[in-house]
Amino acid sequence: MRLAILFDYPEENWPSMDLAAAKLLEGLRSGASGVAVEAIRPSFVRLATALPGLHGNRLAWNADRFFNRFLRYPPYLSSLFRSFDVFHVADHSYAHLVHSLPNGRSGVFCHDLDAFRCLVEPDREPRPPWFRAMARRILRGLQKAAIVFHSTQAVRSRIEQLGILPPERLVHAPYGVNAEFVPESPADERLPEVLQGRPYLLHVGSCVARKRIDVLLEVFSRARRRHADLRLMQVGGTWSSDQLERIESLGLRGSVVQVRGVEGRALAALYRHAAVLLQPSDAEGFGMPVLEALACGCAVVASDLPVLREVGGEGATYLPVGDVQAWSHAIAAILEAPSIAPAVPLRLAQARRFSWAAHANTVAQAYGRLASGAGGRRR
Repeated sequence: MRLAILFDYPEENWPSMDLAAAKLLEGLRSGASGVAVEAIRPSFVRLATALPGLHGNRLAWNADRFFNRFLRYPPYLSSLFRSFDVFHVADHSYAHLVHSLPNGRSGVFCHDLDAFRCLVEPDREPRPPWFRAMARRILRGLQKAAIVFHSTQAVRSRIEQLGILPPERLVHAPYGVNAEFVPESPADERLPEVLQGRPYLLHVGSCVARKRIDVLLEVFSRARRRHADLRLMQVGGTWSSDQLERIESLGLRGSVVQVRGVEGRALAALYRHAAVLLQPSDAEGFGMPVLEALACGCAVVASDLPVLREVGGEGATYLPVGDVQAWSHAIAAILEAPSIAPAVPLRLAQARRFSWAAHANTVAQAYGRLASGAGGRRR
């Protein structure tokens, strides 16, 4: 079976999507017999941002994104039809590509429903007509796919609740956890100088609204009243102007550290030595930092969302979304007595339930059925 994995443009910098696609590619190449797999990554063409003075312009960047996603990528696929039996769209926000693929020969991984919120929850995310039209094109591509994979049952439940897809086309394929995320520290492990000898709270991910950075900052501010040397390490995001103002107003400038581009062993070290990983989001598709932290033996406090309970199991502590008081009490208690958090063996046992090899095997089996004419079956 010849399988093509359609990657995002790396220039768009969606690390979670890139990780899932790369691990699937790796898993299929190393463990799936009878599957010949290839990564499809067309080059990104800069038009608007190549013009003088527009390199960093946001409107120009979005114009280039639209051109490459909707006008360049689709026709590029026509030359591949005879080279592959089935096609896997690794990111649901690229599901419009299904319109340009052979009928009945494509699948999409639906990581979450954020791309369609303006359609399914318009009051929560109002958007202009042109944006809704774009989202509708992507959603119809998802609905046209022969198979739609999902990483959690919580995402599946939402898809079924909204009537987006028939259940028989859905396949549950949980993510795995990378090999470097283990509780043992290598002999040469070092933390950033700013954290040396200091306790710190950790947050990994973006700083978009659903991550509830407002809660994160307020809880950290309250924790510092009793632990003046405490630091907050934020990995992977970019503070918004409002968040920067909040940091200033809370007097946190010297105690908050934000870094990007931290991967592999360096990120694992941050998990291993953190006092607590905080995941105060009000919505998630999976919650990869929860899984990675548990695999490293780190204490985890997360929002009480079905998806995060599914990933964290008995290894994490769950609190009401946005309840600063409850979060502050819980963090203070764990800082004073770390043993009140779920025990390390529980954390590690939960993480071991997730495997990239199992993920790749599930995807391979689903496409094997599709290629053989059996179609996607309910999982």
